[in-house]
Amino acid sequence: MNQQHRVLIIDDHPLICDSYKTALKEVMEQRRDIQIKIETAGDSDSAREKIRNTQTENGWDLVFLDIRLPPSKDRRILSGEDLGEMIRQEHPLAKIIVATTFNDNYRIQNIFKSLKPEGFLIKNDVDTPELVEAILKIMQGGVYHTSTVANLMRKQAFTDINIDKMDRQILYELSLGTKMKDLPKFVPLSIAGIEKRKRILKQVFDVEDQGDKALILKARELGFI
Repeated sequence: MNQQHRVLIIDDHPLICDSYKTALKEVMEQRRDIQIKIETAGDSDSAREKIRNTQTENGWDLVFLDIRLPPSKDRRILSGEDLGEMIRQEHPLAKIIVATTFNDNYRIQNIFKSLKPEGFLIKNDVDTPELVEAILKIMQGGVYHTSTVANLMRKQAFTDINIDKMDRQILYELSLGTKMKDLPKFVPLSIAGIEKRKRILKQVFDVEDQGDKALILKARELGFI
């Protein structure tokens, strides 16, 4: 009996999308009992539309998710991480393969905590055979981490600190030059609440004695904006 799988590729780089499609076609060549229907979304807005407009009962079986996506036009989706959280809420049975160029341990930890992805790929690590291996393993209920991710996980224990969507929204608005008095228009917190989060963020990023510019630079360096 054929297995039917619906796959959504969320990535703004056509060559990366093509590499995923090639691997998925190779999966079907190797496993004649697997049939895959592929759809793509090249930006945050179209990805959000596909996630929302696809009924849960006919939802996605597998989603390739690029973390480093540009924000949506309304600035409510800041990266692939926000889309991943939406997928977890609206399509809880979907298996997520995170794909990113980030190789910073702290950023990887944060993605693990927020999304708990079944697959975690550092784009520079993988070729078609490894992609095929990852897809088959995850479709069969396993998990797959590329070598960089596995090594980082072995070398350093996870921290208890987590940067959530509201923190990322504050960092993003600060990076745009949004004034403090205007931040409550974009972040559902009072000025005092935002200031408190900003102080904690400066402690987390070890720039607590410096200004907002240092905070933004560190957050950008680690891939949070």
